[in-house]
Amino acid sequence: MTPTLLSSPLQGFTDYRFRNSFVKYFDGIDWFYSPYIRLNGKFDVKNAYRRDILPENNDELTVIPQIITNSAEEFLFVSDYVQKLGYSELNWNLGCPYPMVTKRCMGSGLISDSARIDEVLKRVHGESDITVSMKMRMGYDNAQEILDVFPILDKYPIKNVAIHARIGKQLYKGGVDLEAFETCLAHTKHKVYYNGDITTVTAFREMQSKFPSIDHWMIGRGLIADPFLPGMIKANTTEYPDNRKEIFSKFHDTLFEEYASALSGKSHVLIKMLHYWEYFSEVFPESRKTLKRIKKASNLFKYEQAVRENLSNL
Repeated sequence: MTPTLLSSPLQGFTDYRFRNSFVKYFDGIDWFYSPYIRLNGKFDVKNAYRRDILPENNDELTVIPQIITNSAEEFLFVSDYVQKLGYSELNWNLGCPYPMVTKRCMGSGLISDSARIDEVLKRVHGESDITVSMKMRMGYDNAQEILDVFPILDKYPIKNVAIHARIGKQLYKGGVDLEAFETCLAHTKHKVYYNGDITTVTAFREMQSKFPSIDHWMIGRGLIADPFLPGMIKANTTEYPDNRKEIFSKFHDTLFEEYASALSGKSHVLIKMLHYWEYFSEVFPESRKTLKRIKKASNLFKYEQAVRENLSNL
């Protein structure tokens, strides 16, 4: 059975510029989740969020918008906004692990508050016809937290629950907890998607063997580090194409041009691309040296030199 592969949203990375650059050169992703929309109590969608989910900026993509909130009013406001753009589904982020989010009882910091989750879902399903899906960690402090939420979720017609097999306070440290994820499968009636540490074809095969009932898989950091990965998973091969260097070079240049035209100031472009190279370098030989070359580039000319030297080693 061919797996369904989904792009897990990463704030600051998987916006429409990245998504469009990706589909121009790679395949394997069936649909993308947009990085979350956050209102911060103001009932207005920021321009950056607006641009990211505008249909004209995603005309060759299947995209599902995402919201992060602990407020039914905010959820309903964003539901109405995305429906007017033609979207029928809104994904609720209960997975973000970063303290600036979790301290405000959002993302994975909300998982321990079953009553508030119930309140939001009750109002959204009662006052909107938006399809709701979930993206969650297994908790913030411990993996028991999600088990306490499942009886709440099972009251509602949620499309699916995508579970990142870590707890929030781990951030991205340590390994995924596959035993706790397996426990989740026995505690909910909803369709579950798997997310977490799919970074190679071999890792995917191991996950697929361990969880044969899972047919939807979310790839996050692994997709950014190695954009060939989804297509290789679909083709069930560990072999890169013969023109790997050429394809990645064109992808990089397109991505660079997208941000160079959007960001003000050369330093902002260099910083943006450095963040991508923190992932790209992971699949290059001598990854530390690969990243060090980029970090040392103090201007665009030196950056281009560093990129070409890196690519010569791919």
